Amino acid sequence: MQASELILTPEGAVYHLRILPHQLAHKVILVGDQARVSMISKHFSRIECQVQNREICTHTGWYNGVRISAVSTGMGTDNIDIVVNELDALVNIDFHSRSICEKHTQLELVRLGTSGALQPGIAIGDFVASEWGVGIDGLLNFYAGDKSSFNDEMNAAFMKHMNWPASWADTYIAPANKDLMDKLAPGLIRGITATAPGFYGPQGRQLRGQLFRDDLNELLMTFNYNGTRVVNFEMETSALFGLSALLGHKALTICVAIANRATGEFMGDYHQRMEDLVVHCLDHFTL
Repeated sequence: MQASELILTPEGAVYHLRILPHQLAHKVILVGDQARVSMISKHFSRIECQVQNREICTHTGWYNGVRISAVSTGMGTDNIDIVVNELDALVNIDFHSRSICEKHTQLELVRLGTSGALQPGIAIGDFVASEWGVGIDGLLNFYAGDKSSFNDEMNAAFMKHMNWPASWADTYIAPANKDLMDKLAPGLIRGITATAPGFYGPQGRQLRGQLFRDDLNELLMTFNYNGTRVVNFEMETSALFGLSALLGHKALTICVAIANRATGEFMGDYHQRMEDLVVHCLDHFTL
């Protein structure tokens, strides 16, 4: 791989994360906000390394005798593209020879975040686990590979229901990992998570900018595929699920519902619920 494709620092670290292969655990908790990395690592019994570059912060340490990395991604599927590709490179590319390793290493990637609920029955503060990520961001359209785990039938039904504009990128629907879902999300609200490439217009919010479509959220709320509904809106899950599936990693997202777009509610102080979600994840992830 040429230097312009696999970009490394002079120290041999991967370019954006700024960490070396031995500094990454195979269990990784992903958060958008860099401040949440220390919210996770404060529970570690021992911290091995702490590295920061731009909005990407990595802490690797131990919890319940299990090695874990906490990594911030920043907001959006574009950042997920960077972080997931570089996490994969750290374990599946030999940086010395710049070649793909003969043996594949699988990562377990769990995203913890905040989201807006899209069903009136979801209470503010509830934990919502994403079974599927429907990407209205278009990122996975740039990738080839085995997409057999993607749900093309559900996606076709979704695009038809939404009367999807031809000028918008085709959607895709990628799955969460069932093993991680069973391990970390027993009893939680489950469904489809809609992933948008922005916070305002792409999520049907109008301030001063006029929307191209004013029925986006109404149609999302009413989509139903064999009993599976769109439960929340956020900005990272579809890319995480899609790239993980293509690269051979396990992925799951669990979010706190801090707003309900159906009822207009918003949770002003959600930090304790994030703390609760962090502890829930650490305890279940290390079983």
